Amino acid sequence: MSQAEHPDRLRPDHDVTVEDVRQLMGASTPHFALQLRERIRRLIRELPAGHPARVEGEREIARLDALALAGEVRGEPARADMATLASVTDDAA
Repeated sequence: MSQAEHPDRLRPDHDVTVEDVRQLMGASTPHFALQLRERIRRLIRELPAGHPARVEGEREIARLDALALAGEVRGEPARADMATLASVTDDAA
């Protein structure tokens, strides 16, 4: 994922919206979380405290930090009684 920003968002007269933040967060996965976090941080840095897009962006930055560090679980979480899969490098004897 590139750090490049959509040209419309770079225009000096562009008013940052909650929808701008949501467009960036739509692609969030653990792999890209930190890159997206930085793009959102840049997008909202000039907005005043309390601005709806800044509030949404700060909330999303916190979520992306957690996603980057903890990842995500899809399907069923691991259980203590689950056996691990055999290694593909183990030779069957």
